Amino acid sequence: MEFKVPIFDVRNLTLVRKSQTILRSITLQIFEGEYVAIIGPNGGGKTTFVRTLLGLESITSGEIYIYTKPLKSFSQWSKIGYVPQRATLVDKTFPATAYDIVKMGRDATKGFFDFFTKEDKEAVFSAMQKMDVWHLRQKLIGELSGGQRQRVMIARALVSNPRILILDEPNTGVDVKSQKIFYALLKDLHVNEGITIVFITHDIGVIADDITKLVTINQKARVCHNPKEMMSCEDMSELYGIEAHLLQNHKVGAHVRI
Repeated sequence: MEFKVPIFDVRNLTLVRKSQTILRSITLQIFEGEYVAIIGPNGGGKTTFVRTLLGLESITSGEIYIYTKPLKSFSQWSKIGYVPQRATLVDKTFPATAYDIVKMGRDATKGFFDFFTKEDKEAVFSAMQKMDVWHLRQKLIGELSGGQRQRVMIARALVSNPRILILDEPNTGVDVKSQKIFYALLKDLHVNEGITIVFITHDIGVIADDITKLVTINQKARVCHNPKEMMSCEDMSELYGIEAHLLQNHKVGAHVRI
């Protein structure tokens, strides 16, 4: 498959914070229709990189273009759905239903005085149906399991009908069965909905056959268009800086152990 339309075009990106280099000279592109996994050690800059793509971190040097527009002038944020790290770890006393949480994603695209329309309601229903959480709409978010909260948060990201979905370690606190459901839903969004997917993960092996690009980040970035080429203990040890092993698990897949 050939990808021609760049969503993100990152050119020589460097980010220094308090005299510490977090990201160094990163150049890469993410194209329409890709399924991208990002891996790397804790503290290596994965989350910072994703936040930088979204304009949530200030860069020291370099350039970022989104749909050919400079980051600072890009305004069509409804095209991008984002599920941040630890999004599923919510306060169990938070007084909001699953429906309320998903609706918040729609509210974010509207003006202060705009009314919630029939189209908005249909968008919430559609997103919750895709993530199989419509039947949980009246449940408080704190009453849901980790896997259910995960799907609600993704529905929240999908409610604006984005063309790209970015997820930062979405499986935190989620059991193995829910992870398998999650990966199947993710594949469906990519294959049948045509959504470009970028996510940070440690469980790379389970979706190695699905992804089109693997990006490793440890200050610098390395891009591989054939993910299986980098699925060796030697490559992982070099990336993580210490001895690393790929563990095969028949329920989950390959997991990086350091």
